Amino acid sequence: MSETHRGFRVWAPIPDRVELRLAQGDLSLDLPLIRDEHGWWAPEPGAVVDTGIDPEAPIRYGFLLGRADSDDGADSDDGADADPRPDPRSRRQPDGVHGLSQLDPPAAFPWTDQSWTGRQLAGGVIYEMHVGTFTPEGTLDSAIERLDHLVELGVDFVEVLPVNAFNGDHNWGYDGVLWYAVQESYGGPDAYRRFVDACHGKGIGVIQDVVYNHLGPSGNYLPLYAPYLHGGHANTWGSSLNLDEDGSDEVRAYVLDNVRMWLLDNHVDGLRLDAVHALVDHRAVHLLDEMAVEVAALSAHVRRPLTLIAESDLNDPRLITSRQAGGYGLDAQWNDDYHHVLHVALTGETVGYYGDFGSMGAIAKVLTGGFFHDGSWSSFRGRTHGRQLDTRTVPSWALVGYSQDHDQIGNRATGDRLTASLGPEDLAIAAVLVLLGPFTPMLFMGEEWGASTPWQFFTSHPEPDLGKATAQGRIAEFAKMGWDPASVPDPQDPETFRRSKLDWSERDTGRHAEVLSLYRRLAVLRREWPQLTDPRFDRTDVSFDDDERWLVLDRSGLQIAVNFSDQPRSVPLVAHGEVLLDTAAAAKVGASSAQLAPFSALVLAPGVAP
Repeated sequence: MSETHRGFRVWAPIPDRVELRLAQGDLSLDLPLIRDEHGWWAPEPGAVVDTGIDPEAPIRYGFLLGRADSDDGADSDDGADADPRPDPRSRRQPDGVHGLSQLDPPAAFPWTDQSWTGRQLAGGVIYEMHVGTFTPEGTLDSAIERLDHLVELGVDFVEVLPVNAFNGDHNWGYDGVLWYAVQESYGGPDAYRRFVDACHGKGIGVIQDVVYNHLGPSGNYLPLYAPYLHGGHANTWGSSLNLDEDGSDEVRAYVLDNVRMWLLDNHVDGLRLDAVHALVDHRAVHLLDEMAVEVAALSAHVRRPLTLIAESDLNDPRLITSRQAGGYGLDAQWNDDYHHVLHVALTGETVGYYGDFGSMGAIAKVLTGGFFHDGSWSSFRGRTHGRQLDTRTVPSWALVGYSQDHDQIGNRATGDRLTASLGPEDLAIAAVLVLLGPFTPMLFMGEEWGASTPWQFFTSHPEPDLGKATAQGRIAEFAKMGWDPASVPDPQDPETFRRSKLDWSERDTGRHAEVLSLYRRLAVLRREWPQLTDPRFDRTDVSFDDDERWLVLDRSGLQIAVNFSDQPRSVPLVAHGEVLLDTAAAAKVGASSAQLAPFSALVLAPGVAP
């Protein structure tokens, strides 16, 4: 019963009294818990054994929290809550985030990936996936059936949007409230392990998107237990996590133990850390620094690479600078600047935060320096922004590059992909610059065949008031930008969710099949030519003409020439070899120049100078 006893411990310094509710079959009983000097509560030794609970059968449980000074009417006559609350470290929530927790021993899962040696991020390709909309069924088990598609595409990692438990049956995942439990509508914890196990069997690593900067609006009972949230700081999504006030040692342990759970218990290969700029931490050792040290130690233990990737809008190189050089030592971070320069060049859209990115020179700056805003003026922010990256010591693969992702699509008013406004010629340019550029490429699910389905903002809050407020807030936000409210999808409408599911029937038809063939060819080129995975910034050179809208990316002699113009363009070349790819099949290549068709890209093998 030792494992069971550990499952029934809870950190709860706020309540004056805590009881354990146990439920198994027709049996339901409450046990008083004993508090230690650090605010942890646990049953008396042997108390659970004596109840007649069968340790081999499923056990559900919760905690009744009582406060002597409560004036909210929640306490029963005996000083405890009338309704049990789920365990903050619950591994499973069969009846949702308001119901009882269930013990879920991870060691019982029959793993088959014992020979898995992992994947290093350097040279890899990431595929971003939302479980609920990746397949018609929207489950982890149904996603397993599509893994061969990812293998054929040349994917090395699948990055799964958050799967921790949230209220409702569909959601982006960023409203999670129980970080240790896998959402039941996706299949629960065993389905998650089956998915990871299957990925490893196909040679694909798994990166799990995790959210440590806030909790969702429904089912967050953590503040009833302990000071998990910051008393004086909030971010866009709610109260910040308490990382530096009283009680923050245990809160940090809550986060770091969650990291260990994903990487050890669930065999995950890496974590994508959501919006780390929203982590408020004034301690001498930042949580990210502490996390990187912990993950490096876990990597040594499991003897395979474990990766940490940050999302941040700070353009702060400290995230991916080594600890030896005074940084936090994370492996990589998303590079929104690369998305922005590609998006503007392809679409011409320059409103909002796109305003600074409308030139070939902007693309060249990012390709050779990592960031566009590296201490430069940001018109959107009305101030200087970012800091210069030391390209001598930071490898280019430490930046994740993409032309589309869940944020940049889903946070548009109608959730429209590039497919909605661009033709196959422009989509081909985006694919070439993402997959053959110097950064770690990341694709958003369906991008590889030019999916026609949107990916919209959707929620399923069961509470009518919360659902209404969410929908009205979304519509009002875009109405201020000039959008017709009737054109902004209601996130609570189930049809908004259904519209966002991939249509797999279109993958192998018409222009979709042509786009997919291009993506597969580009992935092959990445594997065939070492120049395309060379992480040294000084091996990348860029020439361009802003007026004629062409750009040539030279990667150690392998040249990628791109014409963003609607006119044929002659672009200068250095010595080159054979044509590896011509997206328009119309280029005229000479000894020192090439004429490119409108909206096209040309890839040339390295040559020998005369």
